[in-house]
Amino acid sequence: MEKCMPRPAARPAGGNRILTLTWPIFVELLLQMLVGNADQIMVGWRDPNGVGAIGNANQITNLVLLVFSVVCTAAMILISQYLGAEDTRQVKRTYAAALLLNVLFGVAVSAILIGFCPVIFRMMGVHAEIFEETCLYMRIIGGGMVFQAVYLTYTAFFRSSQMMKETMALSVGMNCLNILGNYMLINGLGPVPALGVAGAALSSDLSRLVGVAAIAVLFRKKFGPVLSADHLRPFPWGQFRRLLSIGLPTGGESLSYNGSQICIQSICNLFAAFVVNTRVYANIFANVTYLFGSALSQACQVVTARLMGAGEAEQTDRNVRRSLAMALGVSGVLSVLLCVFCQPVYRLFTSDPDILRLAQIIMLIEIPLELGRAVNMVMCRALQACGDIRFPIAICIIHAWLVAVGGGYVLGVVFEMGLPGLWISMACDECIRALLFLWRWRQGGWRTRSLVRGK
Repeated sequence: MEKCMPRPAARPAGGNRILTLTWPIFVELLLQMLVGNADQIMVGWRDPNGVGAIGNANQITNLVLLVFSVVCTAAMILISQYLGAEDTRQVKRTYAAALLLNVLFGVAVSAILIGFCPVIFRMMGVHAEIFEETCLYMRIIGGGMVFQAVYLTYTAFFRSSQMMKETMALSVGMNCLNILGNYMLINGLGPVPALGVAGAALSSDLSRLVGVAAIAVLFRKKFGPVLSADHLRPFPWGQFRRLLSIGLPTGGESLSYNGSQICIQSICNLFAAFVVNTRVYANIFANVTYLFGSALSQACQVVTARLMGAGEAEQTDRNVRRSLAMALGVSGVLSVLLCVFCQPVYRLFTSDPDILRLAQIIMLIEIPLELGRAVNMVMCRALQACGDIRFPIAICIIHAWLVAVGGGYVLGVVFEMGLPGLWISMACDECIRALLFLWRWRQGGWRTRSLVRGK
């Protein structure tokens, strides 16, 4: 490898290596969950209607982020494999192609959100009293979406080289800057006027702009002058096709999952109010287990892709098995603890006896659900990293709608089991998919796949 490029890491040192990569990603995801609603909370202190405006806008921005993840996920897998294969030229070309592609996506998304947000929010049925504020917030946030696209792409570059701590530190700084900006711009400070919802949006855009500048400088410092327009000549159509062939299916799966969750929420809304509230609390607690599993699966994906690029099939198998054991162990312990201490934990948020009674049942069903989900997150990303893209995506989409949504309606509504029926169907979905993924891995077809060798 050239001197300016990060050399591929030596063979991962077992579970310790995976955990070393996992915890920075976990911190980033936790920050996103805790600070992601900072705009709503801080605006709510000044303008209650602003909370609704930002909430409606965030439904759109969350979907938009899936567009950028198409390229980011594909770039992370491809670059990791190229690094494993020590193909410096293709690494550089993938850097350039991925960044250009997400910049184009970012500009297109910004233009759509700025120009068509009134149409979008009318279709969503946003209330008249918050319509103008919603459009104002969306136009400002939409204008900064290109910054988010670029930042996420650089994050994928760092993760490909197993440099997670750097992006974690930047994420902490960006979130702190966003909160400080909210404090100054929402309510005003000294000569700075109070801007309300617009101030929250401007703060988010400014923090992203600073984040892009910081991560670009850090990338240059760590990797050298590897990003250049020269790597776009001749134009890398092959890299574009590979990025989209990996990214579009994974993005479609994320879109499908979010859609299925909306449908499940719609089914839940057919029940009494305390049932809906129980689901909200249960999802909050389940997120603790989910975040660790998600972080670990992302770390496993990066290491798996690197090993597959180097042709290390046996080491890949050991790495995935270790990751799977850790995910099952942590998810199992956390879900059992949440079940055992369900009552005191829920009493921190509510004293409703109906919620407390129902929550105990739900948290018991949550144990097999989380064990199945732990397997799915690790195995789905591992198969993708090996180049087995279509099978895991097809299984995720089919089962999410057929078993989780369809089964949830049958058990919850037709058989009148309510929320436990919904939870049983989701647990069945996760467990069936887990068995299918384990079977697919055991078949060993992934050993002969490669996204970069022979290209």
